[in-house]
Amino acid sequence: MNDTDETLYYSDYLRLDTLLDAQHPESVRYGAPAHDETLFIITHQAYELWFKQILHELHSVLALFSSVPLDEKQLNIIVTRLERVARIQRLINQQIGILETMTPLDFLDFRDYLTPASGFQSIQFREIEFRLGLSHHLQRKIFGRFTKKDRAYLSRVVKEKSLFEYLECWLVRTPFLNCQDFNFWQSYRVAVKKMLDHDAETIANNPILGDSEKSGQLDGLEQIRNSFKVLFDENLYEQYRAQGRFQLSHSATLAALFIQLYRDEPLLQQPFKLLTRLMDIDEQLTAWRSGHVMMVQRMIGMKIGTGGSSGHDYLKSTITEKRIFADLFNLSTFLIPRSQLPDLPVELQRNLANSTPSIEKR
Repeated sequence: MNDTDETLYYSDYLRLDTLLDAQHPESVRYGAPAHDETLFIITHQAYELWFKQILHELHSVLALFSSVPLDEKQLNIIVTRLERVARIQRLINQQIGILETMTPLDFLDFRDYLTPASGFQSIQFREIEFRLGLSHHLQRKIFGRFTKKDRAYLSRVVKEKSLFEYLECWLVRTPFLNCQDFNFWQSYRVAVKKMLDHDAETIANNPILGDSEKSGQLDGLEQIRNSFKVLFDENLYEQYRAQGRFQLSHSATLAALFIQLYRDEPLLQQPFKLLTRLMDIDEQLTAWRSGHVMMVQRMIGMKIGTGGSSGHDYLKSTITEKRIFADLFNLSTFLIPRSQLPDLPVELQRNLANSTPSIEKR
């Protein structure tokens, strides 16, 4: 037996015989081969392979997040794997540009052969959305475009705890908002009032602005004050949350805001990176939807999609409706300059400065 028979061979390890024989254009089957259909197939197969890797990362992240308390080592692994997810997303978003080398007429050469198949039937992409937390945000979960087997699987997925829900529970468990006689929220509220009063004074005394401009800017400042009022009033916050204006609970939002405000403290740097990676992922999902909308409009205009959807119009409507971590983006509304942050008690500063296994309550 020679060496090649005894050792692992490249093509065998990667199952290339199977992988490279998985492209079978429908146009060939109908006797009208369309050159660009191979590109269409390979691009979407590449998407599905990357979706599989994203799910591989998400499953590990969810398993780690199930540990209570979540120590620094686990948090570091989670942040690293979420960074990988975001980088994969950036890569697959770039693949849209490759598809756009195919013209609308090229697509029409084989489009009709694809009906009723549709990208909406990507069970892996839908699972990614649900694992991240979209299922938590949707009142109704509809799986009409999937097979009975796939609908049953997705129905089980939505009942499992999502990354959004694990994040919320983890944030609620974090301390720091109260420490002995120190109430962070009270101190922060005083700092916010001082900041907004200073802004109002600056606007009122600005010699460049006319009366109508001053009035307009002061009205805008009043809206900002009202935004902070919602944050300061838990009952009002929960009313807004019931209306869908917030997704995170009030206490989780406070904890996330504290992490954002004091991100420079050693113990909060990894939690800050976690929140940032989740925003990166949400941003890339939004970019995916936006890019897909533009590509679909470019390819089929206002035609109905192959799966029976309203095509471009439907996709466009999903861009803002399917944000998962929008609450984290909105925290920027409540940030104040570092110079105006409340001074923390010495004991709390010492705890934040020292490396400990976990930032959670014990």
